[in-house]
Amino acid sequence: MSDKPSRPSAAGGFLIASGVLAGAMLGFAAGQATIGVLIGLAVTVAISVAMWWRERR
Repeated sequence: MSDKPSRPSAAGGFLIASGVLAGAMLGFAAGQATIGVLIGLAVTVAISVAMWWRERR
């Protein structure tokens, strides 16, 4: 076992939730709220997965 204290992991949940909301708002402004939600979700999930992958290395 190592004596090194474990670093708290970055939480991607807030990022995903805020991305979905921002996408919905931008999509609503453009007249395509559903598309905005899906794009916001896809982008923020990709960023969260990248953050998770970076921590695992």
